[in-house]
Amino acid sequence: MRSTFKVLFYVKKGSEKPNGNLPLMCRLTVDGEVKQFSCKMDVSPRLWDVKNGRATGKSLEAQKINAAVDRIRVDVNRYYQELMHSDGYVTAAKLKDAYLGIGVKQETLVKLFEQHNVEFAKKVGHSRTKSTYSRYCTVCNHIKEFLQHTCRRTDIPLKELSITFINDFEYFLRTEKSCRTNTVWGYMIVLKHIIAIARNSGQLPFNPFAGYINSPESVDRGYLTRDEIQRMMDAPMKSKTHELVRDLFIFSVFTGLAYSDVKNLTNDNLQTFFDGNLWIITRRKKTNTESNIRLLDVPKRIVEKYKGMGRDNYVFKVPSNSACNEKLKDIAKQCGIKTRVTYHVARHSAATTILLSNGVPIETVSRLLGHTNIKTTQIYAKITNQKISQDMAELSAKLERMEKSICNAI
Repeated sequence: MRSTFKVLFYVKKGSEKPNGNLPLMCRLTVDGEVKQFSCKMDVSPRLWDVKNGRATGKSLEAQKINAAVDRIRVDVNRYYQELMHSDGYVTAAKLKDAYLGIGVKQETLVKLFEQHNVEFAKKVGHSRTKSTYSRYCTVCNHIKEFLQHTCRRTDIPLKELSITFINDFEYFLRTEKSCRTNTVWGYMIVLKHIIAIARNSGQLPFNPFAGYINSPESVDRGYLTRDEIQRMMDAPMKSKTHELVRDLFIFSVFTGLAYSDVKNLTNDNLQTFFDGNLWIITRRKKTNTESNIRLLDVPKRIVEKYKGMGRDNYVFKVPSNSACNEKLKDIAKQCGIKTRVTYHVARHSAATTILLSNGVPIETVSRLLGHTNIKTTQIYAKITNQKISQDMAELSAKLERMEKSICNAI
């Protein structure tokens, strides 16, 4: 049975202030039980309409009083609904305490987010990476900016979260922060993880993400053709730094290692394997999955070229990722390469041009790249024109032999 619930505003007679004003009070009635509390403001008796429980007139003072009354009424009604949802019943005393924050611990989104990030920071370098920690910090800062920009507040109670809040935050990321679809998708996964923590701990009895739909866009992953790779290898470099970046890029083209994995590669990772060849025995930094790669002649020569130049047992002295990308942009322009070349394009080229286009099975490519799921590898599985031409040439040769044998038989 639903409770009887009423909110009434009145001025407290007999408590007149020196200026003649009276304290504004709010009275809560739930199933006959009555509780009241001060609204923390005074009202002139000449402005107060007892019958309607509001200030009369259109003066700025009256408008200010009525705005406060409306705000309190909305908040009280919201707390009433929350108590009914969480406890199944409401008393006037519980409703008053909830509004005043007495005995009620308000769990908020930013507070929870910051607590999570503090704990996450302790795991960086062990079970978590700095880049993932940075992403959580970025999303937390975006939440703070969003709350200030849209809601004019610094935090929000978890129980106030809703699908509207989620959609508004996504819109903020797309418009105010100019984030692309896949960036937004990644940021919302981070926020969803924080919400999951709140739900699993019992701080949030509902899922504000219910009904929310968002998915990443299919991205055309750039790669270099065999001719472009050869041009880059043959081109004279204008500086030692350009030459180092070019060599590191080519090393990744022939090994499939990502920038972070090349940067963290040590001499201990270079081992002679069971077949007598030199292999890279390592684990991917991003996924911590095993990645064993045989060194072909090109990467083997690059290792020899820079032998002893890395510090603290590292194989290479690797510039920052941004510095590498800046130099690669110059190198691509010098070599007449139209593709937007970043360091990660080397990994795409390894999968598409070096491995898949040369007939290496996708299962082997997946293991070499250290993917945790073969679906990730399938993103790289483009069929290049060169591969199609090669396959058709082989088919033509087979058919030619078949045609000759048929002719001879006839």
